[in-house]
Amino acid sequence: MSKLEKKQLGEILSLEYGKALRSEERSENGRYPVYGSNGIVGSYNEAVVKHPTIVVGRKGAIGEAHLALDGCWPIDTAFYTVLRKPDAVLLPFLLQWFRSVDLKALAITSTIPGLNRNTLYAQTIPLPPLPEQERIVKLLDEADALRKLRSQADKRSAELIPALFNEMFGDIQRDSKKWPKKTVASVCNLVRGSSPRPKSDPRYYGGPVPRLMIEDITRDGWQVTPRIDSLTTLGATKSRPVKSGTIVMAVSGNVGLCAQLQVDACIHDGFIAFNGLDGLLFDTVFFGFVMSHKRDENRRNQAGAVFQNITTSDVKSLEIPVPPLPLQKEFASRVSEIRAMESGQSSSRQSLDALFQSMLHRAFQGEL
Repeated sequence: MSKLEKKQLGEILSLEYGKALRSEERSENGRYPVYGSNGIVGSYNEAVVKHPTIVVGRKGAIGEAHLALDGCWPIDTAFYTVLRKPDAVLLPFLLQWFRSVDLKALAITSTIPGLNRNTLYAQTIPLPPLPEQERIVKLLDEADALRKLRSQADKRSAELIPALFNEMFGDIQRDSKKWPKKTVASVCNLVRGSSPRPKSDPRYYGGPVPRLMIEDITRDGWQVTPRIDSLTTLGATKSRPVKSGTIVMAVSGNVGLCAQLQVDACIHDGFIAFNGLDGLLFDTVFFGFVMSHKRDENRRNQAGAVFQNITTSDVKSLEIPVPPLPLQKEFASRVSEIRAMESGQSSSRQSLDALFQSMLHRAFQGEL
């Protein structure tokens, strides 16, 4: 395919503007899907285009491409395609080409960034014979199907630990198993993080001492190693050191998100650390999982605002169920097995993503 002549996109298709359609006019059971830049946003009984087309985001989710085989209503943040040479290109092949190009890099930067049709028309696309296009699409679809299967498996795996917890300990919000309880303040010492001031002082930041930031935690109960915003030794003396293995909780930003430190580190002032946890009553993994699932209680004074802070006093007063310690440790052991499996799945997912992106690139370089 690398020896084939390439055509400018404008030679084989035109890009037409979608048409505005107010959200209140859309429905869930209309005849045609309504497309915005990032995909289907409803349905409608009429269509702007009734033939197969590709919808391309021109504002918002710039460059996102979607295949609508039975027509659709693209709204005014998107283009839709009309082929000038229907015998020259297959729409699925064209869809994969759109996905292979960094269309965001072509956007005009202004108050509201957007794609310009003439810029897209000037891009070149290789056009092998239709049977070759079919072969390439088939290969890419097979690779993409593997990614989707992996994603579905990951979703099921993410549900395993909560299901295991409920099976072993019941519904803690409803107190279904009537376990004895302890307040957080009675089983550990709560330490609020701190940030050296001023934040611009080079004496405090950019050194070798790890410091946990809100951005480092992306999942409840997941073991975490700080990766950004390291402190100098001097900066660490003005922060809060926390030992490896300690459970920490976000008390600002994504309130209630918990994790277990995997290294000694200082913590940002948006965290509370649960130091000195009573090991005769609690396994650390169990405690961390319970705390992450007390989020509704953690937000009881939030009045629906996701990003308001909670206080150390709010957390101290929380009551934690105390099942038998051997049962907690069994839970922790099984969680470790599940997380090991998830780690392997993550590596598999990254490999499949890399494979697909490589194939997508090679397909339009004449190498697939």
